[in-house]
Amino acid sequence: MSEIRMRQICLVAHDLDRIQRQCESVFGVEVCYRDPGVGKYGLHNFLIPFGDQFLETVSPQPGEHDTPGGRYLKRRGGDGGYMVIMQVPQGSYAGYQQRVADLGIRLVSEPGRSERGMGMQLHPKDVPGAIPELRWNVDEERPDGSWWPAGEDWQRAKRTEIVDGIRAAEIQTADPAALAARWGEVLDEPVGGGDVPTIALRDAEIRFVPLRDGRPEGLGGLDIGVTDRARALANAEAAGCLAGDDLVTICGMRLRLV
Repeated sequence: MSEIRMRQICLVAHDLDRIQRQCESVFGVEVCYRDPGVGKYGLHNFLIPFGDQFLETVSPQPGEHDTPGGRYLKRRGGDGGYMVIMQVPQGSYAGYQQRVADLGIRLVSEPGRSERGMGMQLHPKDVPGAIPELRWNVDEERPDGSWWPAGEDWQRAKRTEIVDGIRAAEIQTADPAALAARWGEVLDEPVGGGDVPTIALRDAEIRFVPLRDGRPEGLGGLDIGVTDRARALANAEAAGCLAGDDLVTICGMRLRLV
C-alpha cells in the first residue's frame, strides 16, 4: 500500500464567494480556514474539510490581474482544478526531495516550512497536469491529524452528514499513459488501471483520462465520497449544479458522487 495520502485538492475560480456557496449548499460543509499567506500571491482562498481531506479554492483578489491563479484561469479557459496536495511521512520526505532533485524537477515554492511540517510544490512544466505538492506534517499517524494549510483547529468544521472524503482526482491530457508514467516516476508509485492509467495512493486514486470537455490539459474531475447521496443530489439540483446521474459540476469540475 502506498504511504502517500491525497490530503488536499486546490481549485481556482473567478468568483470565490459563489464557489463557497455552492460547496456549502450541495455538501453541507463549512469553511475551516482562510489563509492570509496567499495574499502575497495576489490571491484569497478558503478551505473546507471533506472528511479528513480538504477542498481548497483560490481566486485572484479584486484588482489583481497578473497572478499565478489568474494566469492559470486564462490558460485553462475558466474555473477548474489547480493542485494535488499529498501528505508523505516525515521520515520519507528527504527521500522525495532527493528524488525530485535527481529527476531535475524544478520547484515552484517550498511553502509552510516549520518544525511542524514542510512542503514543496513541483513545477507544472516538469510534472504537467496539475501542480503537485508533497508535504509532511505532525500528527501524521492520525487520519484527522493537524494539517498546516488548514489552520490550527480545522476539526471543529468537519461535517460528514453528506460527504466524507475525496476518493479520486482525474487529470485529462492528450496522452494519459505518458503523463501517468511521469507522475508515477516522480511519486515512485506503480501505474495500474488497465485502459485508464491510475496511481493508487493510500486513500485515493489519481486517474489519467483523455481530453474530454474541449478544454486543455488539467485537473478536470474528482470522485467525492458521499454518506447521503440523495441529499447531495437534491441539493445540487436546487443549487443548479446537477449535471447528470451522480454528477455535480462546481468550479468547472466534474464531481462524481461515489
